[in-house]
Amino acid sequence: MQLALDDYPRYGRQMILDGFGLPGQLKLQNSSVVVVGAGGLGCPALQYLAAAGIGRIGIIDHDVVEVSNLQRQILHDESRVGMSKAESASRALSKMNSRLNIDAITKALTPDNALELLSPYDIILDCTDNAPTRYLLSDTAVALDKPLVSGAAQKFEGQLCTYNLGPEGPCYRCLFPIPPARELVGTCEETGILGAVTGVIGNMQALEAIKIITGLHDEKPSLLLFSALGSPPFRSIKLRSRKPTCPACGSSDQKIGEIKEIDYVQFCGGATPDWESLGFSPGDPKDRVSVQDFEEALKLNREEIAIIDVRARAEFSICSLPGSINVPLKELTANPGEYLLSKRETYLVCRLGNDSQIAASSLREARKEDVMVKDVIGGLRAWARNVDPTFPVY
Repeated sequence: MQLALDDYPRYGRQMILDGFGLPGQLKLQNSSVVVVGAGGLGCPALQYLAAAGIGRIGIIDHDVVEVSNLQRQILHDESRVGMSKAESASRALSKMNSRLNIDAITKALTPDNALELLSPYDIILDCTDNAPTRYLLSDTAVALDKPLVSGAAQKFEGQLCTYNLGPEGPCYRCLFPIPPARELVGTCEETGILGAVTGVIGNMQALEAIKIITGLHDEKPSLLLFSALGSPPFRSIKLRSRKPTCPACGSSDQKIGEIKEIDYVQFCGGATPDWESLGFSPGDPKDRVSVQDFEEALKLNREEIAIIDVRARAEFSICSLPGSINVPLKELTANPGEYLLSKRETYLVCRLGNDSQIAASSLREARKEDVMVKDVIGGLRAWARNVDPTFPVY
């Protein structure tokens, strides 16, 4: 396959690089990359893969664009809220380069379809944000003998690693044979994320793929750690070769078996809890109160009521109920007796109604007999939905 005449000026700045040249550009043109997840990591990765001239790009994402995505998922915009992320990303890339061959796949990646969906591509990019899919992608990459470029980002930090690269490259299971405890794994919605951090890691994923395709990668396994607040911000850790005992890529007889037969969700500790639904659980009427009843109590007897907001201080600074005081959950549960205020009624609130249940339980154990302690069902999200529509939702 030859390079089109008008592609010479488009890609000229990278073709004049030593070790790249026209052969490197033709390798990109003849290659294929699939990006799983068109979110914070996938958007910048896709943008630079498309700009570099990858011949075929697959985008796998079953989610739709939401307003909360726009802070970091740079291929989407306000006009495409509600659209499939795969389709939205495909449209944005097509405007950048009309010659791109793009497969927009709106299915969820599962053990039943992973081999079929990923097998047509040379390199797999893991731009997801959950442990079950990471293990599924790694096992599939091993089965297909394809490199897996994996990125992760949370809060101010990110990491990058390329798995199953070369004859000795380790897989994800080599590094993490046991999934982290479910309570230790949070989503961006729960923990927060600086959008530019996902941009750094996503761009690095695209760079890794380009290096592999053009033969510029040294194939030495390493884990790159990034901290936006660190000095220096990057740190590289040399990794060992694949483990002979690894059940996925090793030489041990103890193999994981057929991918279709593995329940990755259960392997990783079960499904991600629906925290908003859990926060709306009525629970014991003696312990929990609806936002409507809470509002009524405030109208009738505000002077005798204490409101304790157990969110983190950064969240409390975003918005809060008038007259509430901020005691982060960890501080309250460490010494609940200290926060038994001299009021007849104490109400605990949080964002969704989950942490407030824990805090209220701690206070009840330490309370005096004449003090009523309850928490608010659904938290501040329910307050905004059912009482005060002008209250910020984040």
